[in-house]
Amino acid sequence: MPQSQFLDKLFEYLHFPLFVFGKTEFSAWYMLKLLIAIFILAWLSKRLKNFLVNKVLIRYNEDIGVRQSMGTIARYIFFVLGLFVLIHASGIDLSGLALVGGALGVGIGFGLQNITNNFVSGIVILLERPVKLGDRIEVGGTSGDVVSISARATTVVTNDGISVIIPNSELISTRVTNWSLTGKMVRFKIPIPVPYGTDQDLIVKLLLEVAKEDPNVAKEPATSIRLKEFAPSSIIFELVIWTSKLMQRQGMMRSRMNMAIYRKFNENGIAMPFPQMEVSMKDSGPEPKNKVN
Repeated sequence: MPQSQFLDKLFEYLHFPLFVFGKTEFSAWYMLKLLIAIFILAWLSKRLKNFLVNKVLIRYNEDIGVRQSMGTIARYIFFVLGLFVLIHASGIDLSGLALVGGALGVGIGFGLQNITNNFVSGIVILLERPVKLGDRIEVGGTSGDVVSISARATTVVTNDGISVIIPNSELISTRVTNWSLTGKMVRFKIPIPVPYGTDQDLIVKLLLEVAKEDPNVAKEPATSIRLKEFAPSSIIFELVIWTSKLMQRQGMMRSRMNMAIYRKFNENGIAMPFPQMEVSMKDSGPEPKNKVN
């Protein structure tokens, strides 16, 4: 077959009407151009978000979480508006989409509830910003840093380097602990048991020294010491410190402080208490003699 005839046949096949929607005939070539245009629109919307986050909004706000939220919302608006313009420019009868919209609404009501719920929850998160990029959160027993907030789910990376995908609806409907919502500093309360009879002024002095010697403990707010309770075998003091450096590694911070306290107590001859129990034996008197019949 000559090359010209092959091209004519290919052109004919590509432009052959596959179906008609409203007044628009859909061919393979028409659908291919539409898909390419949608792909370019999605690419442009992503580039717009990156440009706003890294070039424009950084001049007005240094918080990466705020910039990411505003950039994502701008991307959604640009994509939706661009999609409507693209459909209109393609000659598709938008009035015919009303029927599709009704059918889609029924489908959403039955089969797409979770997807719609997560999408709407994602919009709420981006607008209200109870959780934003870079925050340290704890939800459902999972603790980690927020690295991505998409339309359907939020990605959290734990200290073990594991990425956990959390549906946006879960962040809206359940209790979430945000360690960095109000700032980049958190408080740790570390209980320290000491034996009865120990000089409490010495304990306060040593605990303040431990906090002062650790570079991760903030100077302001100041460290405080509390006498928490009188336990059966010990007096429980509480060391209250603030930190902005190890807030994302709570276990490491507590371990550093406990090891330093144990070392400081040993150096000053203070032993850690251990449970004690006193047992009293009551004398019930001599046992009765056996009777002989």
